[in-house]
Amino acid sequence: MPKREQKLPAVLSAEEILRVLGAIRNLKHRAIITLIYSSGLRVSEVAKLQRRDIDPFRKTIHVRQSKGKKDRYTVLSSSAYKVLDQYLKSSHSERYLFPGGEGPHKPIHVRTIQQVFERARRAAGILKPATVHTLRHSFATHLLEEGTDLRYIQELLGHASSKTTEIYTHVSVKDVRRIKSPLDRIIEPDNF
Repeated sequence: MPKREQKLPAVLSAEEILRVLGAIRNLKHRAIITLIYSSGLRVSEVAKLQRRDIDPFRKTIHVRQSKGKKDRYTVLSSSAYKVLDQYLKSSHSERYLFPGGEGPHKPIHVRTIQQVFERARRAAGILKPATVHTLRHSFATHLLEEGTDLRYIQELLGHASSKTTEIYTHVSVKDVRRIKSPLDRIIEPDNF
């Protein structure tokens, strides 16, 4: 059997994340994209979130019946909650956090969220290929680079196997940045 390609996921830098968020003017859309990144949510998970799933006191989000029909809790960022709270004050939806265009009893379409992200990525001037799912990869990679234990990241993402989460050790540049290239040792930066 030929070997399967193993591609590393794309990851946006913290600066690129801020540029994407800054490019979104619609408060509902900014709340959606902010929650995806800050909590490591899948696009389908954020679309199905209900008001009851947000717990600002425990700073958690209850993700119900996600991939593999499993429930899990993930982190609710204080910064993300500020944006969400601002949005909720203007929202009249009683069930879904982000109702779709078909009315308050239907969630927003996944494709709508994907289009929102794509517009924001282009408006932010980010040329590297990235999708909404890249925000989830960025969340995990940034946590790993900050020293969060891989086991906690696995729980937050809802991965059944630690092997799935280990991909982020290959994407993280935390240790790579500490390595000094031999070229930098032999050439003075000002003389090259």
